[in-house]
Amino acid sequence: MKFVHRFAYYLVGFVIGCFFVALVFSGKDTRCNYFPNARVLNDLRNKPFHYDIEASRRLSEDWVDTLDIKNTLTNGDVDFDKSNIKEEGGKLYIIYGKTSKDVDITLEVINYTDKAVLRNIIKK
Repeated sequence: MKFVHRFAYYLVGFVIGCFFVALVFSGKDTRCNYFPNARVLNDLRNKPFHYDIEASRRLSEDWVDTLDIKNTLTNGDVDFDKSNIKEEGGKLYIIYGKTSKDVDITLEVINYTDKAVLRNIIKK
C-alpha cells in the first residue's frame, strides 16, 4: 500500500474521531478545576447564594454591588491560611478581590452543604 493511500485512510479516521469527540464534549458543561482556589470558587458559585444582614447592609452602600461580588467569586483569591475553618455548621472562606472601581475587598463566605452565605464584605 502506498504512502498516499495510508495517509488518506489516516485522515479519514482522524476526521471521524474528531467529529465524535466534538459531539461528546459539546453537550457537557466541562470544567478543569484542578487547583484548590478554582474548586472552592466553583463550589461557591454553583450553590444557592444568600446574603447575611451585615453583607446586605454593605451592599446598600455605594462602593460595592452584587456584580462585584460575582466577579470576586469568579476571579478572586482564597486565603487558605485563614479559611476552611468550621463555623456555624459550615466552613468559613476568606476571598480577596476587587470592585469595578478598583477598590480591594475581602469577602467572608460560609460554605454549607446546601448553600453559601456571604457573611461580610470588608473594604481594604
